[in-house]
Formats: sequence, C-alpha cells, structure tokens
Amino acid sequence: MKPTYSVIVPIYNEIDCIDELYTRMTAVMDKTGEPWELVLVDDGSTDGSTERMHTIAAQDARVRAIFFARNFGHQIAVTAGMDHALGQAVVIIDADLQDPPEVIPDLIAKWKEGYEVVYAVREVREGETWFKKTTASLFYTLVHKITDVKIPKNTGDFRLLDRQALDVLNSMREKDRYLRGMSAWVGFKQIGVPYHREARYAGSTKYPLKKMIKLAWNAITGFSYVPLQAATYLGFIVAGVSILLIPVVIIVRLVSGSELLGQATTLISTLFIGGVQLICLGILGEYLGRIYDEVKNRPLYITRSVTHSIYDDDEAATDGIEDQ
Repeated sequence: MKPTYSVIVPIYNEIDCIDELYTRMTAVMDKTGEPWELVLVDDGSTDGSTERMHTIAAQDARVRAIFFARNFGHQIAVTAGMDHALGQAVVIIDADLQDPPEVIPDLIAKWKEGYEVVYAVREVREGETWFKKTTASLFYTLVHKITDVKIPKNTGDFRLLDRQALDVLNSMREKDRYLRGMSAWVGFKQIGVPYHREARYAGSTKYPLKKMIKLAWNAITGFSYVPLQAATYLGFIVAGVSILLIPVVIIVRLVSGSELLGQATTLISTLFIGGVQLICLGILGEYLGRIYDEVKNRPLYITRSVTHSIYDDDEAATDGIEDQ
C-alpha cells in the first residue's frame, strides 16, 4: 500500500518546533481521509531534534525519519525527502511553522483540479524585517528578469508536487540546487495559492544572510548566463573607453604642449583594469567550480539511517550513501 500524500519536512535544530509541527500536521492530514506519510529529514541536528524524531517515528508508523551523517544543507535535505517520498502528491514544508500546515488542503484542492505543481504565494509575511522583505523582493525581481525560467515571485519551497513532476525532479542530480527554480523549469501545469505567512513558532532562523546570498547565487548561476555575459560586456566597455581616451590624450598633448605626467594616473588605470579582470575571472571561476563539483560525482548526501514506515512493507531501513 502506498500513501496518497507525502509531507516532507527538513529539520535542523528545531527541537522547540517539532512537537507542535507533528500535532498540527497530524490534525490537518487526518482530515483528508486518505493515507499519508510524514517524511522528517534530520540535517545533522545537535539540539536534541534527532532523538525527538526517533521517538515520534517509533510512536507513529506513518512517520519516516531520515538521519544524515552530517549537515548537508536545506536544499539537500528536501531532496532526500523527495527521494524517499512514496505519495502520489508530495508537499514540501519547513519545520518552523511559518508556512502553516493548515494551507495544505488548499494545495491538495488545486492538485485534484488537475494541477501538477501547486506553489504557495506569500501575500503577508509576518515576523520578517524590512531588510529581509526588501532584499527578497529585489532578488525575485532580478531573477525574474535575467533567467529564461520564470520563477514565481514571493514563493519559497512550500509547494505540492504531483508524482510525475516529482519523478522528473528526482532525475535531476545537480549539486548546487535551487529547488523552486527547478520545479518551475520542469513545466507541467502549475498554479499559485495565496496564503498568510506567519512568524516563526519558536527558535531562530536557520537561513542567515550568508546562506541567503549563497542560495541567491545558486539561483542566478543555475538558471542564467547573464553573469558571464556581463563579464564580456564589461570587457568591451573598458576596451571602448580605453580606445576613446587615446585621441583625447593626443589632443590634450598637442593643445597644451605638455605630457600627462604623474604615476597616480597610471596606477589608478592599472588597478581599475586589474580589478575588472579579477571580477571576470571570479565569475568564470564560479561557473568552473560548479562544473568541478558535478564532475567529481560525489553523492548528494549520506544517510546514517532511515526508520521503518507502515508503507515500507517488509523493506528494511537503509543506511549509507543515497544518491539515486
């Protein structure tokens, strides 16, 4: 027997949220009247979340708990959940309860109408600073303009995927992952569902500015060649300015009868051109690094263990490398 719905929850140091998450999720999913499973992915937690997940999985056979050997990151944790999910419709949601489980029936309703990707659109964002809201808005605007794939604005990873769309995503094993862009790239019939995003239930954010910048860079480099093209344009601009300055220097010398003296001008020009070259090399290096990561072909993640589930039949829990 396979579940109709799988709910994937990546968890990293969310001990204060797990019990409330499980209580609310159980109440919501039981009301669907169809079989469901909860896939919890422990991304190397150190605050007791691991032990709590073991307890919940032991008490409820509908819960499948996956434990990483170390921290691999949010997007990889979601990917592991997608690999293990058995449902015909798979929901991705975070553990901090900013995305309310009570919205899941709205996503399911659209799926039953025939939509294969149903993403939740944030109409209101409580508990977030002006800086985060502003930078997020600028990021979505930028990504929308420079990428060929039109990633919906004001969306996160909170979404529902039909099994057909999920299988396509699971076949994409790139290392630097931006799942909301990948789910837009696969196509299929998609629609957004507006919702009110709440403040974090407890604890602190696991996505500080550094991680947000890295995720944004993955989105840009994973779905656009604009940075490479910008390096080319910058090179043409600098070369063009240099060519235009040649007759200017000649005219100034002829008119004034004196040379343009001083090392400062030469030094500034050299530093400027050197800076442009280093920026271009840096952009090339970022893309080359992504290629290098792919060529190494290391597994996306390593699991320490996976608990049994009511839907496993007689299959044993697995250990070791997972990269299928």
